[in-house]
Amino acid sequence: MSVVITEAGLTITPDGMITHRDRAFLLEYLDEAKRILCHEADDAHLLSIIKLQSSGKEIEMSDWRWLFRRHWLGIALLQAVGVVACGGAQTGAPVPDMEAEVIPAGLTSDFVSRPLPNPTSEVILNWAPLPDGREWGSTAGIDIGPDDHVWAYDRCGGGLDGGCESNPELDPIFKFDRHTGEVLTSFGAGLIVTPHGFHVDSDGNVWVTDFAGNEAGTKGHQVIKFSPEGEVLMRLGEAGVAGNGPGQLNEPCDVITAPNGDIFVSDGHSGQNPDPPPGSTGRILKFDSDGNFIKEWGDLGFRPGQFRTPHAMEFDSQGRLYVADRGNHRIQIFDQDGNLLEIYTQFSRISGLYITDDDMLYAIDSESSVDRHPGWLTGVRIGPAVEDRVTAFVPPHAHETRVLQGVAGEGVAIDSDGNVYAAEGPGSRPTAGGGITKYVAIGN
Repeated sequence: MSVVITEAGLTITPDGMITHRDRAFLLEYLDEAKRILCHEADDAHLLSIIKLQSSGKEIEMSDWRWLFRRHWLGIALLQAVGVVACGGAQTGAPVPDMEAEVIPAGLTSDFVSRPLPNPTSEVILNWAPLPDGREWGSTAGIDIGPDDHVWAYDRCGGGLDGGCESNPELDPIFKFDRHTGEVLTSFGAGLIVTPHGFHVDSDGNVWVTDFAGNEAGTKGHQVIKFSPEGEVLMRLGEAGVAGNGPGQLNEPCDVITAPNGDIFVSDGHSGQNPDPPPGSTGRILKFDSDGNFIKEWGDLGFRPGQFRTPHAMEFDSQGRLYVADRGNHRIQIFDQDGNLLEIYTQFSRISGLYITDDDMLYAIDSESSVDRHPGWLTGVRIGPAVEDRVTAFVPPHAHETRVLQGVAGEGVAIDSDGNVYAAEGPGSRPTAGGGITKYVAIGN
């Protein structure tokens, strides 16, 4: 069995069992794949899965594993390899005498039908109503403070369209009582265009990424640190300016602090787009606790160490940095100097991450669909942070048109009793009826 890539799509031959056509995607990555296979680029990649053998020469390529898994080719077994023509020949000509090391699909995929236990027993929609009858817009940010209460933001009644710039009188940042959902405090009016990443540090300070700029060029593309009372303590990035230069950010996705106070920012929200805008980034930036730049790593792409929308970050108890590389359907794990340690692929297309004190990893998928990630449910996947293994699953909200995959939030947080909180993004908020859904842990 072989795989032939042409401009028309991807065909598995010779018996014609599966034909998959996705012309836009294949054209997007065909040139890059050809360079790798033809040794026109560095192919010394980590975590090699598929070994291509042709004329006695072995090529190890993790990128092909990613390409095949994205398109749900392993219905029973992943029994195929990629074939492209080198040396200027036309694509589509199969290379003879090629063999593949096969991987059981059950080890690399998490299809709609896969059963996993749900650790929650009750779903509370619109768990935290906003005051004065205010209606939730969308959100993606939620975290647990050091006192075990819940922090989250609202996009001031809007979505990704600058709702807080349009409604500068509204507070976007809220603290909720974890038992009752009552608002304990709020702040941030007039300071943010579109909140995106969200983090509460061990001192109770609140960090927010403002990922879009306003028309006046005076706000956005920044990270803002607030005290627990709402005082602005620090800003990173140049207000209103999207860029890659010194002191600049470009659509910052998330922010998190290490135990020693170092600050990490994931940058580049548009990288997952089929045609990212000019200047789009995919990187992690590191600053010291005073906001002084230390280093950055990563760029836009799908190889190990590259990113297509590094949407969320978390630390485990060992101080390893987990990055939700959403556009590439994976988690990349780094040390704090940017050295790649591991890549996880079992947690789907991840929008939000949370790791508990006992190193349980919660990853919420809000975007899987028949177009973006076929065969995978949205929802919260749970597993030990030390390995790429899903052991439990909180299912998504049922949806009339997304029948197979449902809809789920973008952010996730877990309190000390194991209750799961989901921050409902633009795709799930109308179905959920509010900005936060609480999934009550069994036994609570």
